[in-house]
Amino acid sequence: MDGTADGLVSRAARELAPRVDELVADVVRCLRAEVPELWEDRELARMTSENVADHVAGVLTGLEAGLDLRALEPPPADVDRVRRLARRGIPVTAMLRAHRLGEGVLLDVLLAELPRLTDDPELVDAAARRLLALATRYVDRIAEQGVLAFQEERDRRLQRRMSLVNEAGLRVGTALDIARTTQELADLATEDFADLVTVDLLDSVVRGHDPPAAERFLLRRVAQGTYAAGGGPEPAVKVQELHSCPDGSPAARALATGRPARHTEADRATLVVPLTARGSTLGVARFSRHRHPARFDDEDLLLAQEIAARAAVAVDNACRYTHARATALTLQRSLLPRRTAEQSAVEVACRYLPAGGRAGVGGDWYDVIPLSGARVALVVGDVVGHGIHAAATMGRLRTAVRTLADIDLPPDELLTHLDDVVIRLSAEAAVDPDPDPGLGSGPDPGFGSGPDPGFGSGPGLGPGLGSGLGPGLGPGPVLGPGGASAGDIGATCLYAVYDPVAGRCSLARAGHVLPTVVHRDGTAGLLDLPPGPPLGLGGLPFEAVEADLPEGSLLALYTDGLLEGRDHDVEEGLAALRAVLGRPAASLEAACDTVLQALLPTDRPYDDVALLLVRPRTLGADRVAVWDLEPDPAAVAPARSGVARQLTAWGLEVLAFAAELVVSELVTNAIRYGRPPVRLRLILPRLPDRPGDDSARAVLCEVSDAGGTVPHLRRARTFDEGGRGLLLVAQLAARWGTRHARQGKTVWAELTEAGPAGFPDLTADL
Repeated sequence: MDGTADGLVSRAARELAPRVDELVADVVRCLRAEVPELWEDRELARMTSENVADHVAGVLTGLEAGLDLRALEPPPADVDRVRRLARRGIPVTAMLRAHRLGEGVLLDVLLAELPRLTDDPELVDAAARRLLALATRYVDRIAEQGVLAFQEERDRRLQRRMSLVNEAGLRVGTALDIARTTQELADLATEDFADLVTVDLLDSVVRGHDPPAAERFLLRRVAQGTYAAGGGPEPAVKVQELHSCPDGSPAARALATGRPARHTEADRATLVVPLTARGSTLGVARFSRHRHPARFDDEDLLLAQEIAARAAVAVDNACRYTHARATALTLQRSLLPRRTAEQSAVEVACRYLPAGGRAGVGGDWYDVIPLSGARVALVVGDVVGHGIHAAATMGRLRTAVRTLADIDLPPDELLTHLDDVVIRLSAEAAVDPDPDPGLGSGPDPGFGSGPDPGFGSGPGLGPGLGSGLGPGLGPGPVLGPGGASAGDIGATCLYAVYDPVAGRCSLARAGHVLPTVVHRDGTAGLLDLPPGPPLGLGGLPFEAVEADLPEGSLLALYTDGLLEGRDHDVEEGLAALRAVLGRPAASLEAACDTVLQALLPTDRPYDDVALLLVRPRTLGADRVAVWDLEPDPAAVAPARSGVARQLTAWGLEVLAFAAELVVSELVTNAIRYGRPPVRLRLILPRLPDRPGDDSARAVLCEVSDAGGTVPHLRRARTFDEGGRGLLLVAQLAARWGTRHARQGKTVWAELTEAGPAGFPDLTADL
């Protein structure tokens, strides 16, 4: 028998070997009481029990063999278990304390065994000292090794956290879209952080208004993501479904306090993190683990908060952009004509599409304006920029165009006055700039830090639109999507006036793209117009040209957004447009749809688009009657008789009396106050069919002379001998007015079977 201290220690270990299970149970019992965090779930309990059993068995075996415990290798799975403890958020102090407690339990048993094996107190004392030294060295060694493994795992988790946060900055918020942004958050978190992620936003945030008191915690599920392998429970709430958030629930507490919460159930660990940006709580994100329901530790919570914070800013930007875009689109739609007025001169079809992506709603517009003489004005324009300000500017310019069109200005003169309007608007903007930089230049993340997308700081020449780059587009400066005007506000415009009696169209453009004409044989080409500067530059003239538009042809007016795209230039867009317009179509509405489908394959175009298709009509000699009158009062009676006969031929005898009175007054004024030659013209418009609606029938009376004196409506006093003629005309006509020509003027009146529009019957006493 070995009488040394090592021999006594070996004998004690051999005596205890059959009781290893009992020793393991004692250590486990001690650890359960003193380190309860190691037993919070079944996985941790199983792992800790296995760790205790391996260490107890290994130490007894080593001591029995007389090995130096410093050379004793820890159990092979010890380092892996330490790393798994670190991944589950168990602090390193708990691991070290467990080692010391386990050492104490085992030492107590070994030390109690020594006196039973020998009566030599000195040998017992030496063996005890030897046993304490071996145990301390062993625990120190495995503790050091565990701390290193724990720190390595912590460093790895820190790097992973930094990497995930950086990846969140790159992958979350790539587009100003609420659904896409929240789904990017869910997809990112389910790759290596959680098994199930749901994102709920307050319904009031999604809809863009303050919630009613009863809907304080009404949530809308906007995104969810699951681990690729699946296998977990399906969420009870589907995407885009509304659901309530009861008071006292983790989500309600997170929404109310702005603080995250975590809880662990039998088969699931969950983090509930509020999405907060700029001091407002937008909703909550839930991160759950069910494959290995290890609890979320403090680092996991911090990581989830960092990811959620980045996502919340992106969601807030997306919400702001979505609401601003919806407001701008509503404004744009309200400022555009909801339906074009029925015209005898043309058949029209029109479309407006807002831009997709960050550009959003712009300032493109179209209009169809009835003019005197059965003529019609056709307008297409484009305000530089996007957003509410561009839409508002568009509305102001459209109103200005309608006002100028009402006084029957020629296209070149109208654009000159419109240019002055834009210059004044730019001056107002420079004096009183808007403090809100808008969506394109704001400091908020996700809204960009430069000018509006697609509007750079270059000279304002879009590819293929200026400097003669496009075939037949002219050498002048044309504002493309990459340019900006000289002032704060810039725009392009094309204004055309079509006369169905002459079958001709007078057009002028201010920096706008050329229109396309489809002839009756199906061939299509650009209508060559002088370029004209964009509106807002000032000091440069505009020039109008006339073009024949026979019945059966087609005129297409549009903005540059129809032609340009990310995958093709303007010339390719023009070629595609000509090809599409040259094909037969069932109707103009169908032709509009075909053009948009061919040139804009997606519903989110690169730039906003306005399209106006016009099919001209002509009024033949059977609908127009003209008399050249002598500048003699005696010519009035023959004029009245001729008008009566013509109305009888057209089946409008009911209008004969009123027409004779109106013609008598207008011809008399022209002879008395105007200059020869004097001409009388009656026009019977070709109106759309209205079965059973006789009020659609009308006749236009026009009297022209070479004088510049403009008649003015006034109310004659009791003893005045004159001044009642135009008042009589105003009472009998649905509309009346004066338009100027290069030489002379025309006074016109429209008579309908429905009678005057809104005037009291002041002719009862005549």
